Amino acid sequence: MRIITSDACVAEGAAELAKIEPRFAAAMQETGPLPLRKDGFTALLDAIVSQQISVAAASAIWGRMKAAKLTGPRKIMWASDEDLRACGLSSQKIRYARALAEARIDYNALRDTPSDEVIATLVKVPGIGPWTAEIYAMFSLGHADVFPPGDLALQEAARVLFDLDKRPGEREFRQMAAAWAPWRAVAARCLWSYYRVVKQREGIR
Repeated sequence: MRIITSDACVAEGAAELAKIEPRFAAAMQETGPLPLRKDGFTALLDAIVSQQISVAAASAIWGRMKAAKLTGPRKIMWASDEDLRACGLSSQKIRYARALAEARIDYNALRDTPSDEVIATLVKVPGIGPWTAEIYAMFSLGHADVFPPGDLALQEAARVLFDLDKRPGEREFRQMAAAWAPWRAVAARCLWSYYRVVKQREGIR
């Protein structure tokens, strides 16, 4: 299991992807690497906040939560629904945030756990689906061969980059991405960066 720990790891993966698929090389001339994120409760809570809303909206909500110091498990448990709603969380996401706070996940153990097991562990928590778990494994844990085929920004970036008639469906996209192993997480980073360039907006926060 390869772990991405630095920009040098991303560059290594990018070079390998360019050999596999020349269009990645062209896309990377216009894009830059995405930074790693910290792992733990806060990273997962951030991912839950970002679900199914725009990057701008997620950034605004997260900014209010940080200002209110409501980003730790105890603070989430102690906060009232009104406090969390004032930050912009919906009733559903308030439930998800509390479920995560109660889950008692061993985040340190996840660092040495294979991707499939990480995802299986996380999706047991209400509010964490495959996309959120994949994002956490990819960015927070640095797993190099994780890919979220259900991400709409990635699908749209692939449609443009590979000159497809329409966005690939999740099953089709998963099969397409199989050729990019063992650097599928780097391929995703490239496609998100490419999406930002061609669509002039962020595909992920």
